[in-house]
Amino acid sequence: MKKLFVVFVIGLLFLSGVAGAADNGIIKKGDLLTVERCVNIALKTHPSIVSLKSSFDAGKSRIGQAESSYYPQLNLSSGYSRINSGATTAGNTYNQYSGSASVSQNIYDFGKTSAQVKVQELNTEAAKSDLENLSQQITLNVRQSYYGLLQAMKNRAVAEENVKQFQHHLEQAKGFFSVGTKPKFDVTKAEVDLSNARLSLIKAQNAIKTATAALNNAMGLPGAPEYIIEDDLSFKKYDITFEAALKTAMESRSDMKSAAAKRLSAEKALELAGKGYYPSLSGNAAYTRSAEKLPLREGWNAGVTLTVPVFSGFLTKHQVDEAAANHKAAKANEDLVKQSVFLEVQQAFINLKEAEERIPTAELAVKQAIENLDIANGRYSAGVGNPIEVTDAQALHTNAKTAYIQALSDYKIARAAIDKAMGGTK
Repeated sequence: MKKLFVVFVIGLLFLSGVAGAADNGIIKKGDLLTVERCVNIALKTHPSIVSLKSSFDAGKSRIGQAESSYYPQLNLSSGYSRINSGATTAGNTYNQYSGSASVSQNIYDFGKTSAQVKVQELNTEAAKSDLENLSQQITLNVRQSYYGLLQAMKNRAVAEENVKQFQHHLEQAKGFFSVGTKPKFDVTKAEVDLSNARLSLIKAQNAIKTATAALNNAMGLPGAPEYIIEDDLSFKKYDITFEAALKTAMESRSDMKSAAAKRLSAEKALELAGKGYYPSLSGNAAYTRSAEKLPLREGWNAGVTLTVPVFSGFLTKHQVDEAAANHKAAKANEDLVKQSVFLEVQQAFINLKEAEERIPTAELAVKQAIENLDIANGRYSAGVGNPIEVTDAQALHTNAKTAYIQALSDYKIARAAIDKAMGGTK
């Protein structure tokens, strides 16, 4: 079946008061946006994505910082001093020139450096998983907002149809009243119904503005220009069991991977803290040139240094205690994440099935409401019906269509939610 395209133009007056970043040319005026394109835009431009990507890059740099202890440390220095010895004899003031080059190398530190590197690698791995989890959440937010906007637009179409129906009914009532076959009450009732329908249309139009703002914000582009969105609210059954969804989630969820990486990092941090009790061995060498005047005299030294921590005011003990507490918290957090994932999958699956069961019932209700409205309109046109019967039939028809649209939208959102719950972004 050929897809219908629904055109929605964002009001410039409405957008003029919205604060936010410009679209940077990502969306051009009149562009067609599918839900997938909206997701792709959000994953490129949303501020929270940009922020977390930067944090991830910073984490990778910290790995290099930790690895620097593997390499020799080379320093060059030079200096000049004007010295007064305080003596009363001549020549008590003289110049001092110096220059030196020194190198030091960590020889053995009982695994402190390797443990520090591993901690930073695990932290970076956790940050990567956090970034994936945020991407999945933003994907869900965009899909929810996209289908919320489609729902609002379809509700507006129903409200417009409602106005046309009551406008036609008012014209009929005026015609019957003018020839004396219907009382003035029918005209008044039709005018009230039309006014109420117009109020409902105004609410529907405002709902579109709100839904548009939500979608633009979900994409990270509050100042997006006018665009077209695709009608993607059709029903397509998604077959999956709860057991399969849960198994996929337990294997794929990025927040679970992040929690596991943070637990391992806490374990390594505990190991690293304990190494504060151990000595370290390093080698060093220096070459110097110094004198009161040129040419400078040469000198050098080389050796090894063994540093043994004897007493640091219980610093190492408290560092170990802190690391042990952090490790315990990381383990508890990993268990909490597992429970949260189970609940999220369970709720998403229930919502998916509930929305799926509502759709055929809501679709049947629309067909019945159309038949009922046709009968009521036919009876009134034949002069045997009354305006209350028409109003009730029209209200039933509007409610049935709105409920059907709601069911379709809920199913799309539930599908997006269970995909997110399983650790996917599609």
